[in-house]
Amino acid sequence: MAGPIMTRAEVESYLNEVFPQLSIDGPVYRVEAVGEQTARLHMTISNRHLRPGGTVSGPSLMGLADLAFYVALLGAIGPVALAVTTNLSFHFLRKPEPRDLVGDARLLKVGKRLAVGEVVIFNAGSSDPVCHATGTYAIPPRAVVG
Repeated sequence: MAGPIMTRAEVESYLNEVFPQLSIDGPVYRVEAVGEQTARLHMTISNRHLRPGGTVSGPSLMGLADLAFYVALLGAIGPVALAVTTNLSFHFLRKPEPRDLVGDARLLKVGKRLAVGEVVIFNAGSSDPVCHATGTYAIPPRAVVG
């Protein structure tokens, strides 16, 4: 491979176009990098992402992992709105601090119909992972790519 099909700026523009709901209450996610089958996302944490006990909620971590995986896939195959998650598995490794998160996605295999990858999530500024996710995305046939 010669690098990503979509640049960081193109992916952000595409996400704003096809998923405007991501920024309804202000921007939460920022695409920091898109590489060859990789992506890095930054998630701004606010009170809506917290759960009792002063930690970031599981659903917030899951959302970041899923979006980071999707961004890595966009970089690898281009603007395919109808690619969908078919499986995500999570290992919560330690209690995330109630501050911003970074998700590093890496695609392990991209086929014609499926992509398999992983996402490691850290608190911003830390090297200790708080969550590890693995998953699979279904890629639609080219006739229905949108």
